[in-house]
Amino acid sequence: MIRRLCGVLVLTCLANASLAEDWSWWRGPGRDGIASAEQTLPREWSDEQGIAWQTPVPGRGHGSVIVIGDRLYLTTAEAEREARSLLCLRRDTGEQVWSVDVHRGNPTPFKNKKGSDASCTPACDGERLFVNFLHGGQMVTSAVSLDGKVLWQQPITDYIVHQAFGSSPAVYGPLVIVSADNKSGGAVAGLDRETGEIVWRQERPATPNYASPIILNVCGRDQLLLTGCDLVSSFEPLTGKKLWEIEGATTECVTSTVVCGELMFSSGGYPRNHVAAIRCDGSGKVVWDSGTRVYVPSLLVKEGHLYGVTDAGVAMCWNCTTGEEQWKGRLGGTFSSSPVLVGEVILVVNEEGQAFEFRARPDEFELLSENQLGDECFSTPTVCDGQIYVRVAKQTDDAREEFVWCIGQK
Repeated sequence: MIRRLCGVLVLTCLANASLAEDWSWWRGPGRDGIASAEQTLPREWSDEQGIAWQTPVPGRGHGSVIVIGDRLYLTTAEAEREARSLLCLRRDTGEQVWSVDVHRGNPTPFKNKKGSDASCTPACDGERLFVNFLHGGQMVTSAVSLDGKVLWQQPITDYIVHQAFGSSPAVYGPLVIVSADNKSGGAVAGLDRETGEIVWRQERPATPNYASPIILNVCGRDQLLLTGCDLVSSFEPLTGKKLWEIEGATTECVTSTVVCGELMFSSGGYPRNHVAAIRCDGSGKVVWDSGTRVYVPSLLVKEGHLYGVTDAGVAMCWNCTTGEEQWKGRLGGTFSSSPVLVGEVILVVNEEGQAFEFRARPDEFELLSENQLGDECFSTPTVCDGQIYVRVAKQTDDAREEFVWCIGQK
């Protein structure tokens, strides 16, 4: 089995080379929130200027848009139809190409008012789309073809909703890797991308948690890193073998980890606020720990420095190695969306739809721009070829409607 998986991994790496310029899954090509530096972010826009197109989206969802070639894909959920769906849009015009209901009926609704039934960001391997939804009291992973046909569905674990669900799948070699931590006892699992067969599975503690599985190369090897459930855990992505695990993090984490050198960074907000650096060599050493509340927005790393935005709207910079705070700057508002790095510029959007750009450098905080995106935004922006794709909501005549906006030149 291992020999077969390794062989498929080589072929998959070659096939996925064509996806390098796409935004194929949560947090982008490197799974770290970093977009290609060979592009320039739009600096000013509004409802009247700088918008290439905007397309209404039925229902509600907080997952990000992914970009595959000339198509965009995103999840949504319609409460009245009890439908959880995947949509495909044209990249040049925003016109809907297709929509497929992945599940109908038997909803497992969110409880936190900031949640949604479609907070997962899809992932794509160039041939299939993968998506996680709650259905009938379970977390179910599904594969959908690029022309909108459901190929297979695999229940992963029973799921008891504490606040909401939003973990996104990760493509790695021949596998799609998913997690579903919850109060019933969750799991992290690697599924065969072609068949949905569970290749490996690790049980998780019976505690609520919201982090997505992230695969990053650190300490000389690829590691599947998970925070939350009062643990920081590392697994071998192809086999699920536990590489190391320490007590740490906190019970509930939302953010997706990033790495710098031999360090990974855990952040959470319940019951303990923290940002911490953990050595990934298996020693279990916590190098530094801060009591800053970065609960929902994920972090960024650039040239030895860690950048983040607190839930309460403060941009911050730390030295990755020492944890020394370099600066902080007030943005304003409350943040659920994660920041994106483009060259030396960080883009982030608050829940009220205010978008900020500031400089990613350690010497001082420099705010570059501030623009408005509708009335509400919980989705993290996607940046490709100098265009920003983001899901926003507008409130008109007591009705809420969601849109995908394409910001930049047509």
